Amino acid sequence: MTETSYLFQTAVPLIWPAAAAGALIRTRRSPSRQATLETWQRWWSIVALGCGSLWMTIAFLGFPDVMATAIGFARTPFTFEIAFANLGLAVMGLRAASSSATSRERITIGLGAGMFLWGALIGHVYQWFANGDHAPGNTGGVLVSDLLLPAVMIFLVHRSRRLSSGRTRPAAAVLG
Repeated sequence: MTETSYLFQTAVPLIWPAAAAGALIRTRRSPSRQATLETWQRWWSIVALGCGSLWMTIAFLGFPDVMATAIGFARTPFTFEIAFANLGLAVMGLRAASSSATSRERITIGLGAGMFLWGALIGHVYQWFANGDHAPGNTGGVLVSDLLLPAVMIFLVHRSRRLSSGRTRPAAAVLG
């Protein structure tokens, strides 16, 4: 495998920088911190969780042999199951991006995504150390993606809830 191919395969799960870029551009003239957080939550939900998971669904259904190789496993029915688990994440991400989604729904969706993705992260790290699986889809950008996708989503909702309830710390307390 060439170095370029390895870098591409490890970076594919890192769609979340597109969510961050979109949210930054969209919020450059935001009227309030609350509006900024709402925009970040929507961008993160639809681009990072929704589109990222939809891409994984398509990849696992359309190219199961390629995906199995990228992860470092033989093709099994497991790739089909992963495709539909990702479809579930995509649907949840699209729901969380809805203007009618409540903070409770978004937290629940973030936690649900976390249960799957953090479990996958533990599995990737286990395979890395126990079996020496250094395939790009096992030890590359997927580790960062599996960790950060739900964590950032939960953080954004938590921060938004604190801001809306007026329970934020003064800047001096945060900095000092």
